[in-house]
Amino acid sequence: MSKNTGRTQFRNVDVDQFDENNFQDDQTDEEVKGPDEAEVQNFLSKKSYEDALKAVLRNPPIGSKNQAVKDKAFNLVMRVLTAFKTTDVEKVVNSLDNDTIDILMKYIYKGFSSPTENSSAILLTWHEKVYAVGGLGTIVRVLTDRKGI
Repeated sequence: MSKNTGRTQFRNVDVDQFDENNFQDDQTDEEVKGPDEAEVQNFLSKKSYEDALKAVLRNPPIGSKNQAVKDKAFNLVMRVLTAFKTTDVEKVVNSLDNDTIDILMKYIYKGFSSPTENSSAILLTWHEKVYAVGGLGTIVRVLTDRKGI
């Protein structure tokens, strides 16, 4: 006769948590406000583009359900990215940390998905420089991330 194996006391790992039918996205209780537009505008008016980029990437609306906040943040990022001269892009990207580079790459791919006039050329320049610093891992993390910007 066989023994009763219905007991689960021997389990060390809860395998039910990995069941795709039970999967739930991470829920955020607090609403993300996005970047501070006044601060970014202040940096842009002073022509301090590097500080404007760091400010706009500091508080991205990742996981926010509010589409208006996401669109506002995206438009602000695009305004900052288009303000840079092509020769200054590499220096600025080299000064960013890995998490910020991933966030920037998310915005670049979002810009590719909804191009405007002349934005594709600017985004390709940024993509080239971000890829040079972040490598293939940055692209993979952006494309496999469930939480969109």
